[in-house]
Amino acid sequence: MAAQNHLQITIPKENQTPEKDFDYSQRAQWLRAAVLGANDGLVSVASLMMGVGAVQENVKTMIITGFAGLFAGACSMAIGEFVSVYSQLDIERAQMKRDKATRGQDREHEQLPNPFQAAVASSIAFSLGAIVPILAAAFIANHKLRLAVIVAAVSLALVAFGGMGAFLGRSPMMKSCARVLIGGWMAMAITFGLTKLIGSTGLEM
Repeated sequence: MAAQNHLQITIPKENQTPEKDFDYSQRAQWLRAAVLGANDGLVSVASLMMGVGAVQENVKTMIITGFAGLFAGACSMAIGEFVSVYSQLDIERAQMKRDKATRGQDREHEQLPNPFQAAVASSIAFSLGAIVPILAAAFIANHKLRLAVIVAAVSLALVAFGGMGAFLGRSPMMKSCARVLIGGWMAMAITFGLTKLIGSTGLEM
């Protein structure tokens, strides 16, 4: 009996995409609005509170300052993200019209960026980051201990945000965490030092 040769052909599934071919740059928009927004809120409000703490020991003053920074930053992030994404949306719509007029390509069913979603996501992310130093300082009566707790809590959050961004974006974990952590330390130290310097000059308000 003649030997039978069996040829097996594997047909890939229609929607199956190898992991190595996945375009992680598609995640850039929501990553920027989420992880980087939270990092901005964390560093901005923590630096603001450290600056006030350099010249004021009152915990109420630091907390109110933190909340003011949270509200102002969240509004600023939302408005900035809305304007930025809306500009991108206008450009893409104009390009779609040109493609349809010159090449007959109908791209109306393509997914377009949503300015409102981007604004809300950016504002929420900023607020989540900004609340960390506020909560860290809220229950500490001793001034020096309060500043130390803020730095410690912010440092842990910076590492977490840096690691999250590196994991989702498939970038080097250690380098990402180090960049975020060192940047946050520098912002807090510079704000603290300059505010302390200005306060030591004896300016009268």
